[in-house]
Amino acid sequence: MNIPTIDDVLAAQTRLAGKAYKTPLLRSHILDEMLGASVYLKAECLQRTGSFKFRGGYNSIAALGEKAKKHGVIACSSGNHAQGLAEAGRLLGVEVTIIMPEDAPAIKRARTERSGAKVVIYDRATGDRDAITEKLARETGAILVHPYNYGPVIAGQGTAGLEIVDELKAQNIVPDMVLTPAGGGGLLCGLYLAISNGFPDAKIHPVEPEGFDDYDRSLRAGKRLANENASGSLCDAIITPMAGEISFSITNGNIPHGYVVSDEEALQAVAFAFNELKCVVEPGAAVALAALISGKAECRGKNIVVMLTGGNIDPDILLRALEG
Repeated sequence: MNIPTIDDVLAAQTRLAGKAYKTPLLRSHILDEMLGASVYLKAECLQRTGSFKFRGGYNSIAALGEKAKKHGVIACSSGNHAQGLAEAGRLLGVEVTIIMPEDAPAIKRARTERSGAKVVIYDRATGDRDAITEKLARETGAILVHPYNYGPVIAGQGTAGLEIVDELKAQNIVPDMVLTPAGGGGLLCGLYLAISNGFPDAKIHPVEPEGFDDYDRSLRAGKRLANENASGSLCDAIITPMAGEISFSITNGNIPHGYVVSDEEALQAVAFAFNELKCVVEPGAAVALAALISGKAECRGKNIVVMLTGGNIDPDILLRALEG
């Protein structure tokens, strides 16, 4: 395994300079008064391609040698990783192939192709996306860039944490808690590397949807545990089979438990972000905010950082949240 360190995150920050947006830490006096806390919301929904995934995608391609770049990169994804990696490939002039299920949202496929990536479709019910991806990688020599179990991806995601550290230190603010959506743990691990280096006492918690709380259960058990189901939540962006091997090897024993929220609580957070923050946030990207406004994460009197990780939401889901 390519185990990333804080030095890898710092190197990623150099590669991403002028490419990734430095997204703001938003404030809401309504939220602060409601919770009795000081909340800082990292708006990665405003990042290139609408999510933090651009960071890891760009760093992964930029870190390759020139010979490897000529063979291109390949990944399996139906959403944010696909779009982030495709845009990174466009900027760096590297061919990108994405293995995508045929039932993926048309808009996500269109945006991936708009950035110049080649999309290979498979049947989710009968096909094994990992096997298809690995087979094509062997045949073409393309570098496989896993959405979360890949060192350069984790390091790239960690640059969001470096920005948080820099901005809070500039304001002489010490965070007590960081809440982040978690799927396979690539962002969670990157944030841990960056934030623990700047604020060693800050507690970093993953937040997941009900029925897909593999990371929380794994942290409590001290070993990786899988989810029983592969689908069944509106928070599709953070549904993964289990925690990534690399991420868990770093975070296990170093971060505390996670929090779990329902789809309805995630939709309430989507609506809050839209109405009060004027941000468009997809359900899976809103679960950390949901953990706060639902009262599941105790925060009174604390400085809290909340990751809003993406804004690629289907219009009908946004409407459902706003009408809820």
